[in-house]
Amino acid sequence: MAAAPDHLFNLRNNFYLGAYQAAINNSDVPNLSPDDAVERDSLVYRSYIALGSYQLVVHEIDASAPTPLQAVKLLALYLSSPENKESTISSLKEWLADPAIGSNPILRLIAGIVFTHEQDYNEALKHTNAGGTMELLALNVQIFLKMHRSDYAERQLRAMQQIDEDHTLTQLANAWLNLAVGGSKIQEAYLIFQDFSEKYQMTSLILNGKAVCCMHMGNFDEAETLLLEALNKDAKDPETLANLVVCCLHLGKASSRFLSQLRLSHPDHVLVKRASTAEESFDRAVQSVA
Repeated sequence: MAAAPDHLFNLRNNFYLGAYQAAINNSDVPNLSPDDAVERDSLVYRSYIALGSYQLVVHEIDASAPTPLQAVKLLALYLSSPENKESTISSLKEWLADPAIGSNPILRLIAGIVFTHEQDYNEALKHTNAGGTMELLALNVQIFLKMHRSDYAERQLRAMQQIDEDHTLTQLANAWLNLAVGGSKIQEAYLIFQDFSEKYQMTSLILNGKAVCCMHMGNFDEAETLLLEALNKDAKDPETLANLVVCCLHLGKASSRFLSQLRLSHPDHVLVKRASTAEESFDRAVQSVA
């Protein structure tokens, strides 16, 4: 028996590869089952979140919406302002403890994303580690890499490869792991991003992936070209700005403007925090000598 057509394949792919506006623009897919319609809506709203349109998501998802969409609304609330964080996390924990909805894969995914943002990786894994979807497995890979446990990340990748070796998320997870491992694996990661750039719309995510590989291989000029192209696509993308800071430092070029942009648009970014800590340490050192 032939498998049913996957009506959401292109929409998912656009979302996974960072083509968020394309995901939104091409979301009017006919003949969807009720479950597929909910997945479609959750991907569209998550695309709006990725573009920073938090309030649109908060306003459009009302109290009658199904659990996956309520979970996406929580993510929008969490990201929209620091004041919302505590109440959002409290609601999230309440829902996760509810036996009727706690095992919903989208709710578990959003929990994983939120707790990863909080750098509470053990709490994130409580909800994601059982897997169940390719997105949950891919998030597990990211979490384990953040914990510097590439051995556990590799196990998650193997599970993804057993399900679908050619899946976009499997390929992305493979590239992330290769970058973390380094050495000869960097070239393999570059080829994955190169393959994406030949098959699909070029996005900031793909360009940053190629650029990070180039920097690892010492090709900073090529990395800068790729990152400036990414900046043209999205002038506020935090990863593009952060990677440009690093790339410019290696090229001996001024990086302060990119760091200032990153500070203004994403004050919680790890590079901003590290730069602030370094500046404070330097100031203290100067004062101790003075």
